[in-house]
Amino acid sequence: MKTWRTTFGINVEARGWLHARATFYGINQDPGTLGGACGYENTYQAGFGVYTTALSGALFRGGEACGACYQVMCNSRLDRRWCLPRASVTVTTTNFCPPNHHGGWCDPPRHHFDMSMPAFLRIARQGNEGIVPVLYRRVSCRRSGGVRFTLKGQSNFNMVMISNVGGGGDIKSVWIRGSGTRTWAAMHRNWGANWQISVDVRGQTLSFRVTLVNGRTLEFFNVVPSSWQFGQTYAARNQFI
Repeated sequence: MKTWRTTFGINVEARGWLHARATFYGINQDPGTLGGACGYENTYQAGFGVYTTALSGALFRGGEACGACYQVMCNSRLDRRWCLPRASVTVTTTNFCPPNHHGGWCDPPRHHFDMSMPAFLRIARQGNEGIVPVLYRRVSCRRSGGVRFTLKGQSNFNMVMISNVGGGGDIKSVWIRGSGTRTWAAMHRNWGANWQISVDVRGQTLSFRVTLVNGRTLEFFNVVPSSWQFGQTYAARNQFI
């Protein structure tokens, strides 16, 4: 007979909680500094606020985890001094915590959350400048409004940053279709949440097909008008749930 270990009265393994460690980075919580390795630039404009986190490589998956949401709570069973009991916070992945290959907390295969300071202080007491044990699990991302597409690049090099993605949050693949072509073309991950295609689609109305890591697919028809310019962001009406 299997015995479930409990923390705060929660059946940890039964509910999908996993063990990790957490720190925080940066006192300056300018949302323009939290986008990091995912390239969101401004986490407020991307729809994520300041409850964000960098992940160690074991969780970051080369940028595929960008936009994924995690519920994190401090494990007060292991650290009663600094953990806030029963407190949890939901964070969005926006950055990468690089390894130093000398036993650092973000070295593989460790699971580590380097959280924004506001997120960290939701689960740990003020004054702790060290590291705390945490429990975490993947959760669905809840977003306000539709998926957002920010156009970047130049002439025949087009890059799209996709943000405010609900549901699973992390994107597996993206296709683009211009009104002048009528066929779907696969885009490739340039870095983080930025997807590229070496085709000139200027002056065309743009549609996108997005598939999440969990397999869910949505099509966003004519979300970008033909008058679009580089640097502009367009929000779709539909959203992953």
